Amino acid sequence: MPAKLLLIPPVAFLIVLSTVVFLAYLFSRCAFKRKDSFYGKQGKAYSCGEDFNDHLIQPDYSQFFPFAFFFTILHVVALVIATVPTETNMSFAVAAIYVLGAVIGLIILLRK
Repeated sequence: MPAKLLLIPPVAFLIVLSTVVFLAYLFSRCAFKRKDSFYGKQGKAYSCGEDFNDHLIQPDYSQFFPFAFFFTILHVVALVIATVPTETNMSFAVAAIYVLGAVIGLIILLRK
């Protein structure tokens, strides 16, 4: 009975949580802490010795998002295909329609 008590999700969660809190406290006591103030704590932007007070860097994500959506769509399609039950023909038809919809979505996503 006590072994099954450890497998109950709330009990297991509390055990793991208490272990993580104890280890975090233990490692925070062992961590190196600097007493004096240094440049990075003053809230100023710093990168490779350059000050960025005059201009803001704004990265361009326009090329990232199509690839992120492509990656997501393909992985969801792979998950759907991998989990289709093989007992009925109707489930195969639903998966085929889903894949067809994903292909149409990818064509729309990647058109220029």
